[in-house]
Amino acid sequence: MTEEHVILVNEKDEQIGLMPKLEAHEKGVLHRAFSVFVFNNDNELMLQQRALDKYHTPGLWTNTCCSHQREGESNVEAGRRRLQEEMGFVTAIEESTSFVYKSPFENGLTEHEYDHILIGYFSGEPDINPEEVADWKWMSLDAVKADIKLHPELYTSWFKIIFDKFYDYINIS
Repeated sequence: MTEEHVILVNEKDEQIGLMPKLEAHEKGVLHRAFSVFVFNNDNELMLQQRALDKYHTPGLWTNTCCSHQREGESNVEAGRRRLQEEMGFVTAIEESTSFVYKSPFENGLTEHEYDHILIGYFSGEPDINPEEVADWKWMSLDAVKADIKLHPELYTSWFKIIFDKFYDYINIS
Protein backbone atom coordinates (compact mmCIF):
# COMPACT_ATOMS: atom_id res chain seq x y z
CA MET A 1 0.00 0.00 0.00
CA THR A 2 1.31 3.44 -0.94
CA GLU A 3 1.92 5.87 1.89
CA GLU A 4 -0.45 8.85 1.85
CA HIS A 5 1.20 12.19 1.06
CA VAL A 6 0.07 15.66 2.13
CA ILE A 7 0.38 18.86 0.13
CA LEU A 8 2.92 21.23 1.66
CA VAL A 9 1.85 24.87 1.34
CA ASN A 10 3.05 28.33 2.26
CA GLU A 11 1.04 30.90 4.26
CA LYS A 12 -0.85 31.82 1.05
CA ASP A 13 -1.98 28.18 0.54
CA GLU A 14 0.29 27.84 -2.51
CA GLN A 15 1.62 24.31 -3.03
CA ILE A 16 5.36 24.05 -2.40
CA GLY A 17 5.79 20.27 -2.30
CA LEU A 18 4.59 16.89 -1.11
CA MET A 19 5.58 14.88 1.96
CA PRO A 20 4.51 11.58 3.52
CA LYS A 21 1.70 12.34 6.00
CA LEU A 22 3.41 10.91 9.07
CA GLU A 23 6.67 12.74 8.29
CA ALA A 24 4.77 16.03 7.94
CA HIS A 25 3.20 15.49 11.35
CA GLU A 26 6.55 14.49 12.89
CA LYS A 27 8.22 17.64 11.52
CA GLY A 28 5.23 19.93 12.08
CA VAL A 29 5.40 21.42 8.57
CA LEU A 30 2.50 23.42 7.14
CA HIS A 31 0.24 21.38 4.88
CA ARG A 32 -3.24 21.64 3.36
CA ALA A 33 -6.21 20.07 5.15
CA PHE A 34 -9.98 20.38 5.40
CA SER A 35 -12.69 20.08 8.03
CA VAL A 36 -16.25 19.17 6.98
CA PHE A 37 -19.26 20.32 9.01
CA VAL A 38 -22.56 18.62 8.11
CA PHE A 39 -25.86 19.92 9.47
CA ASN A 40 -29.32 18.34 9.48
CA ASN A 41 -32.74 19.94 8.92
CA ASP A 42 -32.80 21.02 12.59
CA ASN A 43 -29.45 22.87 12.19
CA GLU A 44 -27.73 20.31 14.38
CA LEU A 45 -24.10 19.45 13.65
CA MET A 46 -23.06 15.83 13.02
CA LEU A 47 -20.08 15.11 15.28
CA GLN A 48 -17.81 12.14 15.03
CA GLN A 49 -15.78 10.49 17.75
CA ARG A 50 -12.41 9.54 16.28
CA ALA A 51 -11.62 5.82 16.25
CA LEU A 52 -9.82 4.62 19.36
CA ASP A 53 -6.76 3.42 17.40
CA LYS A 54 -6.08 6.65 15.44
CA TYR A 55 -2.42 7.67 15.63
CA HIS A 56 -3.32 11.01 17.19
CA THR A 57 -6.32 12.28 19.18
CA PRO A 58 -8.01 8.86 19.39
CA GLY A 59 -11.47 8.86 20.95
CA LEU A 60 -11.88 12.64 20.83
CA TRP A 61 -14.99 14.32 19.42
CA THR A 62 -14.65 16.53 16.37
CA ASN A 63 -16.44 17.84 13.30
CA THR A 64 -18.17 15.49 10.84
CA CYS A 65 -14.93 14.55 9.09
CA CYS A 66 -11.52 15.93 8.28
CA SER A 67 -8.45 14.93 6.35
CA HIS A 68 -6.00 16.04 3.68
CA GLN A 69 -6.44 16.84 0.01
CA ARG A 70 -4.59 14.73 -2.53
CA GLU A 71 -2.48 16.37 -5.21
CA GLY A 72 -4.75 17.72 -7.94
CA GLU A 73 -7.89 17.34 -5.83
CA SER A 74 -10.03 20.38 -4.99
CA ASN A 75 -11.04 21.07 -1.40
CA VAL A 76 -14.66 20.11 -2.16
CA GLU A 77 -13.66 16.91 -4.03
CA ALA A 78 -11.47 15.91 -1.09
CA GLY A 79 -14.20 16.66 1.43
CA ARG A 80 -16.78 14.62 -0.48
CA ARG A 81 -14.33 11.69 -0.87
CA ARG A 82 -13.46 11.64 2.80
CA LEU A 83 -17.06 12.07 3.92
CA GLN A 84 -17.85 8.87 2.01
CA GLU A 85 -14.80 7.05 3.39
CA GLU A 86 -15.35 8.03 7.04
CA MET A 87 -19.11 8.54 7.40
CA GLY A 88 -20.50 6.44 4.54
CA PHE A 89 -22.49 9.12 2.71
CA VAL A 90 -21.99 11.94 0.23
CA THR A 91 -23.75 15.29 0.14
CA ALA A 92 -23.16 18.65 -1.48
CA ILE A 93 -20.60 20.74 0.41
CA GLU A 94 -19.22 24.22 -0.12
CA GLU A 95 -16.25 26.19 1.17
CA SER A 96 -16.81 28.59 4.04
CA THR A 97 -13.45 29.94 5.23
CA SER A 98 -9.90 28.79 5.96
CA PHE A 99 -7.27 29.34 8.65
CA VAL A 100 -3.82 28.21 9.74
CA TYR A 101 -3.25 26.50 13.07
CA LYS A 102 -0.48 24.61 14.82
CA SER A 103 -1.17 22.09 17.55
CA PRO A 104 1.43 19.77 19.12
CA PHE A 105 0.25 16.45 20.59
CA GLU A 106 1.50 14.46 23.56
CA ASN A 107 2.85 11.71 21.26
CA GLY A 108 5.36 14.13 19.68
CA LEU A 109 3.38 14.74 16.48
CA THR A 110 2.24 18.22 15.43
CA GLU A 111 -0.68 19.31 13.28
CA HIS A 112 0.32 22.44 11.34
CA GLU A 113 -2.42 22.92 8.82
CA TYR A 114 -3.91 25.35 6.37
CA ASP A 115 -7.44 24.12 7.11
CA HIS A 116 -10.38 24.72 4.75
CA ILE A 117 -13.81 24.64 6.42
CA LEU A 118 -16.49 22.98 4.28
CA ILE A 119 -20.22 23.07 5.07
CA GLY A 120 -22.92 20.60 3.95
CA TYR A 121 -26.41 19.32 4.79
CA PHE A 122 -27.67 15.78 5.36
CA SER A 123 -30.48 14.47 7.53
CA GLY A 124 -29.98 10.71 7.29
CA GLU A 125 -27.92 8.31 9.37
CA PRO A 126 -24.27 7.78 8.48
CA ASP A 127 -22.80 4.33 7.81
CA ILE A 128 -19.60 4.92 9.78
CA ASN A 129 -16.28 3.28 8.96
CA PRO A 130 -15.16 1.74 12.30
CA GLU A 131 -11.48 2.10 11.30
CA GLU A 132 -12.00 5.88 11.27
CA VAL A 133 -14.97 6.60 13.53
CA ALA A 134 -15.91 5.16 16.95
CA ASP A 135 -19.29 6.92 17.27
CA TRP A 136 -21.35 9.87 16.02
CA LYS A 137 -24.15 12.15 17.20
CA TRP A 138 -26.14 15.26 16.31
CA MET A 139 -25.76 18.32 18.55
CA SER A 140 -26.89 21.93 18.34
CA LEU A 141 -24.07 24.44 18.06
CA ASP A 142 -25.10 25.96 21.39
CA ALA A 143 -24.85 22.53 23.06
CA VAL A 144 -21.45 21.89 21.46
CA LYS A 145 -20.15 25.29 22.54
CA ALA A 146 -21.34 24.70 26.13
CA ASP A 147 -19.87 21.18 26.24
CA ILE A 148 -16.49 22.37 24.92
CA LYS A 149 -16.43 24.93 27.74
CA LEU A 150 -17.22 22.23 30.34
CA HIS A 151 -15.14 19.38 28.87
CA PRO A 152 -12.47 20.76 26.50
CA GLU A 153 -10.41 17.59 26.90
CA LEU A 154 -13.07 15.61 24.99
CA TYR A 155 -12.57 17.56 21.72
CA THR A 156 -9.83 17.85 19.09
CA SER A 157 -7.69 20.98 19.09
CA TRP A 158 -8.72 22.10 15.58
CA PHE A 159 -12.41 21.70 16.44
CA LYS A 160 -11.98 23.92 19.52
CA ILE A 161 -10.09 26.50 17.44
CA ILE A 162 -12.86 26.57 14.84
CA PHE A 163 -15.48 27.04 17.53
CA ASP A 164 -13.48 29.76 19.22
CA LYS A 165 -12.45 31.78 16.16
CA PHE A 166 -14.81 30.82 13.33
CA TYR A 167 -18.15 30.22 15.01
CA ASP A 168 -19.86 32.79 12.76
CA TYR A 169 -18.74 30.87 9.63
CA ILE A 170 -20.32 27.62 10.79
CA ASN A 171 -23.37 29.02 12.61
CA ILE A 172 -25.87 28.60 9.77
CA SER A 173 -29.08 29.09 11.74
